[in-house]
Amino acid sequence: MIGIDIVSILRIEKSIEKFKNKVKNKFMTQSEQKWAKKSSSIAGIWASKEAFSKAIGTGIGKEFSFLDIEIIKTKKGKPIINLLNKNLANKLKNRQIDVSITHDGGFAIAAVIII
Repeated sequence: MIGIDIVSILRIEKSIEKFKNKVKNKFMTQSEQKWAKKSSSIAGIWASKEAFSKAIGTGIGKEFSFLDIEIIKTKKGKPIINLLNKNLANKLKNRQIDVSITHDGGFAIAAVIII
């Protein structure tokens, strides 16, 4: 299963300017908010969660919400998807989940592969 997403970093910046922490609280866990300070990192989190939702085939909505997963980083900076929703974790317990995030030209792009 593969999911890919792209988001404008400026779009994320404008949303945060307008709605402050309300927008962050809607799609970011407290842990993510602690490490993601730059708008490019925040956009990368958004793109990762959208890409994950596409990989599992649900999109963002009833079956999957932004707060069902969180993006954490290894000591070397590799992003990892942490499953917070128990039902989702059980459904994907024997699967390998990989995520890659990049930023360029004012965009954040994420790809998620679940095997």
